[in-house]
Amino acid sequence: MNDQPQISRPDSSKFAATPPFAEPGVPHIRTLNVPGMQALYVKEVRRFFKVQLQTIWAPAITTLLFLVIFTVALGGAGREVIGVPFADFIAPGLIMMAMLQNSFANASFSLLVGKIQGTIVDYLMPPLAVGELIIALVGAAITRALLVGLALWLAMSLWPGVSVMPNHLWAVVVFGVLGASMLGFLGLITSVWAEKFDHAAAVTNFVVTPLALLSGTFYSVDRLAPWFQTVAHGNPVYYAIMGFRYGFIGTVDSTIVNPILTAILVLVGVNIALGLLTYRLLASGWKLKA
Repeated sequence: MNDQPQISRPDSSKFAATPPFAEPGVPHIRTLNVPGMQALYVKEVRRFFKVQLQTIWAPAITTLLFLVIFTVALGGAGREVIGVPFADFIAPGLIMMAMLQNSFANASFSLLVGKIQGTIVDYLMPPLAVGELIIALVGAAITRALLVGLALWLAMSLWPGVSVMPNHLWAVVVFGVLGASMLGFLGLITSVWAEKFDHAAAVTNFVVTPLALLSGTFYSVDRLAPWFQTVAHGNPVYYAIMGFRYGFIGTVDSTIVNPILTAILVLVGVNIALGLLTYRLLASGWKLKA
C-alpha cells in the first residue's frame, strides 16, 4: 500500500502534536471547583442518609427522652427558669446539643474511615483544593446537624406542654450554623489526628460531651457560683446554646454585656481559628500522606 498517494492537509500537524501537560503541582482548574465540591458534598450526605434511622432519627428520639425525663422529674409544679417554663427553657438547649454532637460525629468519621479502610486516596487524589475539601466535608456535617435539629424540633412541637416556636428565626439559623460548623471543624481535625475509632470516641467522651453538658443546657448559668460562671464563659459551646435558646424564648441567662453580639463574635472567632488549623493540617498532609 506504499504506492498509494498520501493526502496531506496544511493543518494536520496541529492535530498530530501531543497536547502539553502542566508541570506537577500546577492546577488546571484556576477557579473554584464547584462541581467537585458538589460531588463530594453529595457523597457525604448520601453516606449518612442511607442509614438515616441511625444518623438522624435515633439521635432525635434519644434527645427527646432527655426532655421527657427532665420535664417530668424537674419541670412540675409550674417551675420557671429566667421567666419561662422549664420545658421551654430546656428544649432549645437539647436541640442544639444534639446538633453539635451529630455535626462532630459526621465530620470525625469522614477521613478516619478512609484511613482505616485504605480509601483515603479517594479524598486526596481528586482535583480539589484543601479549602474546597473542607467546605464539602464541613458542609455535609452542618447538613446532618440541621436535619437532626429539624427532626427533633418536629418531635418536640408535638409534645404536650412544650413550646418551641421561634421568636427570632435569624438567631436560630445563625447560631445553629455557627455551632454546627464549629463542631464540624473540630470533627475534621479529629479525623486527621485519629488513627482508629477509639481515638475519635475518646474525643467525643472527654471533650465534646463535657463541653455540651457543662454549657447551660439543663440549667441557667447565672444561678451558678461566680467561679463556675467564669468557667462556663470560657466554653464556646455555651455561647452557641445561649444564642440558639435566645432565638426561641427571646431572652438569655447571662450577665455579659451585649450577650448576643458577644456570642456571635466568639463563635466567629473560634470558627476562624479552627478553620485555619484544619487548613494547615490538611495542607501539610499530616497523618494522611505516607
